[in-house]
Amino acid sequence: AAARKRTFKKFSNRGLKRKPVALLKKLRKAKKECLPNEKPAVVKTHLRNMIIVPEMIGSIVGVYNGKVFNAVEIKPEMIGHYLGEFSITYKPVKHGKPGIGATHSSRFIPLK
Repeated sequence: AAARKRTFKKFSNRGLKRKPVALLKKLRKAKKECLPNEKPAVVKTHLRNMIIVPEMIGSIVGVYNGKVFNAVEIKPEMIGHYLGEFSITYKPVKHGKPGIGATHSSRFIPLK
């Protein structure tokens, strides 16, 4: 319910600001310029807080994650989500083996 309220507030009384409108305009242009049965050109953006709207379906957006632009193809299931949700900003942790002294039981393992 909170997410729905936030989405509604963004579009209702304040309307869309200049940058999101410019992004939608670029996406429209990219879709129009591509040939039929071809994917449109990637449109790069820093607008991670942009909510995905039905008009964006089929477009490819390069969402900035602080380092690179991750290409995201917009699908119908993504409507209402933020662009930033599809471009992870950190590298997921991959844990290695625990070291000596990592657990209480490691006191009883003889050091070679």
